[in-house]
Order: sequence, then C-alpha cells, then structure tokens
Amino acid sequence: MDSTGVRNSFKKHFAAEGDLYFSPGRINLIGEHTDYNGGFVLPGAIDKGILAEIKTNGQNKIRAYSVDYDEYSEFGLNEENKPSQSWACYLFGVAREIIKRGHKIGGFDTVFAGDVPLGAGLSSSAALESTFAFAINDIFGLGIDKFELAKIGQATEHNYCGVKCGIMDQFASLFGKEGHLIRLDCRSLEYEYVPFQPKGYKMVLIDSVVKHELASSAYNRRRESCEAVVAAIQKRHPNVSLLRDADLKMLDEVKTEISAEDYMRAEYVIEEIQRLLDACEALKKGDYKTVGEKMYGTHHGMSKLYEVSCEELDYLNDVAAACGVIGSRVMGGGFGGCTINLVPEEKYDTFIETAVKGFASKFGKEPKVYPVAISNGTRKL
Repeated sequence: MDSTGVRNSFKKHFAAEGDLYFSPGRINLIGEHTDYNGGFVLPGAIDKGILAEIKTNGQNKIRAYSVDYDEYSEFGLNEENKPSQSWACYLFGVAREIIKRGHKIGGFDTVFAGDVPLGAGLSSSAALESTFAFAINDIFGLGIDKFELAKIGQATEHNYCGVKCGIMDQFASLFGKEGHLIRLDCRSLEYEYVPFQPKGYKMVLIDSVVKHELASSAYNRRRESCEAVVAAIQKRHPNVSLLRDADLKMLDEVKTEISAEDYMRAEYVIEEIQRLLDACEALKKGDYKTVGEKMYGTHHGMSKLYEVSCEELDYLNDVAAACGVIGSRVMGGGFGGCTINLVPEEKYDTFIETAVKGFASKFGKEPKVYPVAISNGTRKL
C-alpha cells in the first residue's frame, strides 16, 4: 500500500512526521461457523490492510483524520468522550480498552487509510483495531503481548462498536505470517502455522456485492440450533459441551429428539470441523487438489445444510467449478459477501472474465474482483 498519501496528509494536518504502522485484513481458507462451536478456523493475513501514521502530541486527546472518509475527529481519553463518527469509535475503543487494563497512555495525532475493501468480509475493522492497538503499545512502550492486543481489538468490537465477534479476525491480523495460514483452536486459542505456498495457483475473491439484511437474525438462529443439539447430546454424553466434542454417531442418536433443521445445522458443523483438519493435513503435504475439494465441500454444506448461501454465491461457485477452479466456496458468515477461489494460473483470466460477464448478465450488476496474497501481520514500517 502506498504511504505517500498518508505521509502528505499527516504533514498537512499536523505539520510533523510520525511513525508508520500497517495491519492487514484477512481471509479464512476453510472453517466457517466453527468458531462459536469451539472448532478450528484457518485464516491468513493478506497483502491489503490499514496504514496509519502516528505521533504522540503531549495532550490528553486523540486527533485523527480518516483519508478514506475525508473526516476529522478529535476526542479525549475518558469514557464520556466517545466520538460520534463510527470509524473514530474504533480508535477510541482501543485506547479505552488499553486504559481499562491499567496502562497509562497519552494523546496522539494520526492519519490513516486503507486498501482493504470495506464490507467484503476481509475484516477491515479488525485491521483498524490491530493497527492502533499495536501502535499505541509501541509508542507508549507498554509491553503488551500480541495475544492481549488481539483481545483488546475484540473487546473494542464488543464494548464500543456493538459487534459480538470472535477473536479470529484480530488474531489473524496480528499473527499473520507470509507463506502460512494459522490453524487456530477457537476453544483453547492454541495455534499452529500451516504452510501455504500454492505454486501455480492464484487466490482471488469475487464479491457478489450482495448484502442481506436478515444476516444477523439468521446467524443467531443458527447458533441456537447448535446449542439445542448440544443440549440433546449432553443428556447421553455429559462431556460434550460444544459441537466440537460431538461426532456424527452422537448426532444420529438424538435425531428423533431434535428438529430436522437443527439436525442439518449440526451435521454441517461437525463435518466442517473435520474438513478443516483434513485440509490442514493436505496442506502439510502440498496437496492442493484435496484442499480444493474440501473448499467445495464447505460451499455445498453452507448452501444446502447450513443454508447461509444465496443465489449469487451459488452461481459464482458453479462458474468456478465449470472453469476448472480447484477450490471455491462462500467465505464468511454467508448471506452475501465473497467467494474465495483457488485458481490454476493458466485458467485465471478465463475464469475471471466468465464469472464477471455471466454474473452481470444474470444479476444486472458486476461483481468485484480482489486478488489476494498471504502476507505478514501487523508491523511498524
């Protein structure tokens, strides 16, 4: 990402020079709706993110300018100083969460910009939180470890932005490593780096530019289904506290005691946790064909069993299969957003052209195309 614009803007606003920090967005290769079921996810940091220039200002306030929104905001560090702009609440929330943990910080000036597409499911908000958590920790010499910085970002979402998110996005942003994905255990938060060097393939997201209003209520219903199944299984297997602990045999034992819908939801989650583990084993062997098959399996499960896909995403998945893309699936919670695709280099141009043209003629609008590469996590530049 080009730093010139941020640098020039900082000079213009604050007549000074600060330090530059960058935090990436993320993709998740496989493992969807597994997080709140205690399963695994497989994210990686990408080469797009948020870039910020920051300098302490010796005052007890933050003065911030967002290049992308072309807006300025100034606010204090106390709870009652919460700013009105939603983007500024992320900065304020991170500062407050750090203060709440007993650290002393002062005010600072900042200008930031991003090239991680907003609303495409690449976690621009987590990138923003991670940038500022990392930078504040650095400029004030607080000595907070990266794990705690991820929790600070997550708490910012919960307490200042009204989103009850898991920790995957902040974690991937901070712990990202070039040439690797991160197998994160959502229950224990243990993690391991899994090699991801798909030579001869390109990774690309195709954004359906669809946003479904029902997503949050539907999401809550999926969670309730999972909890209902766990409650039924627990009567026979008291050690099962999350779907992560269950298998398909246990699910079949309670088939007559739960609704057909709850059964389907749980079947998807149990299978998805296994698909992720299988994909990790395949990655360690450099077997991208199997990884791709698992991605298609995820899409089928999300579309038919978990029912969180939509016509546009199913269409993009079908086009991918027809064009010889080795792996494709809806990425994120569903109900719109992107498909993530692992494409043989020689088929890339044809796939993109076919997908964009076909989608436009069928749905009357063009999808957006985001090529991505796996890169390093949050850092000072």
